[in-house]
Amino acid sequence: MGVFEDLVGQERATTVLRQAVSAAADALAGGRGAGMTHAWLFTGPPGSGRSDAARAFAAALLCPDQGCGHCDSCHQVEIGSHPDLTWVRPEGLSYSARQTRDLVLKGAGAPTLGRWRIVLFEDADRATEAAANALLKAIEEPPPRTVWLLCAPSPDDMIITIRSRCRVVTLRTPPTEAVAHVLATRDGVPDDVAWFAARAARGDIGRARRLALDEEVRRRREEVLSIPASLSGVSECIAAAERLVKTSTEDADAATATLNEAETAELRKVYGEGSTGKGLNKGLVRGGAGALKELETLQKSRATRIKRDSIDVALLDLVAYYRDVLAVQLGAGVELANEDRRREVEALAGGSTPEDTLRRTEAIMICRERLAANVNPQIAVEAMTLALRDPRLLR
Repeated sequence: MGVFEDLVGQERATTVLRQAVSAAADALAGGRGAGMTHAWLFTGPPGSGRSDAARAFAAALLCPDQGCGHCDSCHQVEIGSHPDLTWVRPEGLSYSARQTRDLVLKGAGAPTLGRWRIVLFEDADRATEAAANALLKAIEEPPPRTVWLLCAPSPDDMIITIRSRCRVVTLRTPPTEAVAHVLATRDGVPDDVAWFAARAARGDIGRARRLALDEEVRRRREEVLSIPASLSGVSECIAAAERLVKTSTEDADAATATLNEAETAELRKVYGEGSTGKGLNKGLVRGGAGALKELETLQKSRATRIKRDSIDVALLDLVAYYRDVLAVQLGAGVELANEDRRREVEALAGGSTPEDTLRRTEAIMICRERLAANVNPQIAVEAMTLALRDPRLLR
């Protein structure tokens, strides 16, 4: 299988990328390479596979056979160890100018294996304003064999001077049947579970795979979708908000605890903790105090991001739930993301108006905006659950 075969439901984007790979090969052979450029911006909704498409493109550019999928080069790109690929995944809430300048330096070198030097920057929209300006300078004057692959939800998430210098590849939400087919054929998921996960994930194949294979993920989704029916009073709204935030905090702690411990131990080791010799251990550990403090700051930022992302997944599940309610109220003949809860959705649709449903959806989106603006999660989610109980609060 070639490297582009895993891009589910992205036929148009795949065609563009294949043509660019052919143009890149022509450029390496001394031709004009028309259709290949030094900067690309991969955009699309959550779960559309932005980073997967960028990774496949990187593999195809670095592969002598234009992305065969089975050679050493393709395998190295897959696991992130190729010497000519710098793969950046911002772990915190933002990506600083200092980090970006270091990244630019890495991308400025000549290719080790003689093809391309590629920088794959996931979540490039997390770059701060100063970082974006540093990135712009690198994209404006790139070395002849350097290719930048940036990923962001939409072109508008990048400053106009960057996106105007990039070729934009727009990915779409994969159709349910395509996601279900992948789960059934590649992951061995039973058909009924595959269709349930594909609908519930709304085209996000990573989320669909987790729903299909992890019972705990399914359980947490059920807890989130039980919120609307539980909001019988103010105290219930407060309790529901507390449960949601607590669960997200526990997820973040579980995801970061082991990693934080390993990172801290490694840094202490680098700065001499445990070394022998008079005065050696104490002096080197003291010299690393600043580095240790910086690491702790990065770890806190990462934990905050994971917590926020966990809450956001829950909020998007609620958006899909009320979208189904609205579809039933308006008689729209569309597939329900929550087909497994159809009776409950129909009951809520019959007991409220489309205007109420729109206000409830707006309350969820306002909560997302507040969380992105660093509002206290408990306060933001409480305001949302109160508005879900009584949508007149948004009038």
